[in-house]
Amino acid sequence: MSDLIAIVYPTEAKAEEVRQRVLNLQKEYLIQVGDAVIATKTEKGDVKLNQLFSMTGAGATSGGFWGLLIGILFLNPLLGVAVGAASGALGGKLTDVGINDKFMKELSSTLQPGNAALFLLVRQMTSDKVMKDLSQFGGTVLKTSLNEDKEQALRDALAGAVAA
Repeated sequence: MSDLIAIVYPTEAKAEEVRQRVLNLQKEYLIQVGDAVIATKTEKGDVKLNQLFSMTGAGATSGGFWGLLIGILFLNPLLGVAVGAASGALGGKLTDVGINDKFMKELSSTLQPGNAALFLLVRQMTSDKVMKDLSQFGGTVLKTSLNEDKEQALRDALAGAVAA
């Protein structure tokens, strides 16, 4: 079962730095992440999501390929690519994998303008090593689905960076 962790950082750059560190820890097999999204709140109050994977781009690429193949069959490959890419992009945009976008936007609406929240969908992790590594970045826990002991350990680890 996956766990959700949302941590608030003072800037989007800091949240991106932590996301890159988490992805490096994944390469070291210390954590397995299903999704990693950064949500920022603009000065106007709008919430912007910075997804790790662009489903729109992937859908357009896939749709363009299949459209080309179908277009070749009907002797109009350019039209096939155009229609396939457009329908694939639309399908990709409507597809939501990982953490629910609506949930992230609702939760991020409580952020101060300029702040960023890093949402992690963690499938598996070596808790002690990951928390020790991420403690150097600080941050404030916004929400988790961890049990109380693990959540408190995460809060303590992040607070330790502020105290140090």
